[in-house]
Amino acid sequence: MSEYHNPVLLDESVSALISDPQGIYVDATFGGGGHSAEILSRLGENGRLIAFDRDSDAIANRIDDPRLTLIHNNFRFVHNYVLLEAHKATRDFREYGVDGILADLGVSSHQFDTADRGFSFRYDAPLDMRMNTEAEVSAATVVNTYEQEELERIMRIYGEVDNARKVASLIVSARSKGEITTTGQLSEALKPVLPSFAEHKYLAKVYQALRIEVNQEMRSLEKFLEGAAASLRPGGKLVVITYHSLEDRMVKNFIKSGNVDGVIVKDVFGRCKTPLEAVNRKPILPQESEIATNTRARSAKLRVAEKTEEE
Repeated sequence: MSEYHNPVLLDESVSALISDPQGIYVDATFGGGGHSAEILSRLGENGRLIAFDRDSDAIANRIDDPRLTLIHNNFRFVHNYVLLEAHKATRDFREYGVDGILADLGVSSHQFDTADRGFSFRYDAPLDMRMNTEAEVSAATVVNTYEQEELERIMRIYGEVDNARKVASLIVSARSKGEITTTGQLSEALKPVLPSFAEHKYLAKVYQALRIEVNQEMRSLEKFLEGAAASLRPGGKLVVITYHSLEDRMVKNFIKSGNVDGVIVKDVFGRCKTPLEAVNRKPILPQESEIATNTRARSAKLRVAEKTEEE
């Protein structure tokens, strides 16, 4: 396994995840394999780990361990593959579910630091941002073909960008003079709206909005949460690390209500039946020492939930 990504909240997340060293676990976001390696180090001979990633770079970074099954696909399909893997398991867990599922959301440090992936405005590179490099829609597709109103919606909802309407207008104006194909061209087009005191912070919101749209991250997260809840055994743990308010709100709402909108649905007896119960009332945050050595940890939050008993 090569140096690829510095995992956040490593001990806290894996300690919350594992209850049985001989159990079956899922790392829904393999990335550089940091969390997976730590999980495997704590599993016994009969323990198993199923890991997912849609990025070919991550798949090439696989760990050589017979207890690991690494799946090249979006984590939104977690439940499909858990059922499929049940047929190969040494014990039938279709009835009981897996013992724990971990997801480290967002972009890996490798994706940010690889210039030609186009995730960062630090480099003048192709405007790409695809986590799955075989996907048809890139950030250039969004910037050059979406209607102005749709660009505004993306900026406002996914990036929480101030003056989203102006940003959309600047993009449409710039592309009318020629296609926007690089991060440098996009950043240049947005110069009139960039605050001099917080230029990088503003651009980060814009790039986040485009990345979320390109990779359909919110829809994938919703499907993942639904699949994860269906895949866990009663008492199994869901462990999720979030990095921005939109995804954190979705995870928090799902744990509370069983849906990402946070709408409490009661049965005819007035009972609120949700598939998960929060283990930690407030999110677990990184220690200052970790934040000092890993900038990605600054916005990280860890939420842990337990699958409730089936009726």
